Amino acid sequence: MALTTAPARETRQGLPSILLKTVMAVTGLFFVLYLLLHMYGNLQILIGREAFDDYAHHLRVIGEGMIPENGVLWIARILLLASLVGHVWSAILLWRRAGKARQHRYVGSKRATYGSVYARAMRWGGLAILLFVIFHILHFTTQTITVAGEHASPAERVISSFQVWWAVLIYVAAMIAVGMHLLHGVWGACMTLGLNTSLKRAEQIRFISILVATVIVVGFLIPPFAILFGFVS
Repeated sequence: MALTTAPARETRQGLPSILLKTVMAVTGLFFVLYLLLHMYGNLQILIGREAFDDYAHHLRVIGEGMIPENGVLWIARILLLASLVGHVWSAILLWRRAGKARQHRYVGSKRATYGSVYARAMRWGGLAILLFVIFHILHFTTQTITVAGEHASPAERVISSFQVWWAVLIYVAAMIAVGMHLLHGVWGACMTLGLNTSLKRAEQIRFISILVATVIVVGFLIPPFAILFGFVS
């Protein structure tokens, strides 16, 4: 009886869950690609101020002659904003449905407890990342928030900020949240997209999830610690 009524119940709720999960998976993998590119850019600070400023300048003039200055950056920002809205929107709907399902099906079970802890971890971790993204934009992009004064040069802005210990601490906390989110998110995205075709493939996906999360977290944390301890100045 439950199997026959579930589709009808889901239809009344709106979009099918598999569609929402697919939106989360595709937008999540898009964010992973962006993080890898962003990490590569951040690592340019290890080469020197000039290399980092050159990188920041090239981002603004990509496609020069065919696209207005900052055109590619604005396209990327629009895509990221659209992906963020889709990711958060689908996540909220899925979490609401999961909460209702647990109340009716798994009350008092160990599965309910695990699922609840996992859902809360992803939910609050995602919220922490969202708050950090807002802080990050206000800090480095618009300079609405200043940690060590305003600086015209992107390299000076980064170096002066990460010479402040509590700014590095905020960054570390955010990267831990990102790492935990990626660890489960990359795995879940691959499952949703049907890439777990065998037990061996599932184990490979788990390894890739761990690898991607580790590379991104370590890659993002190298510059702030290198600056904080004086290896980059």
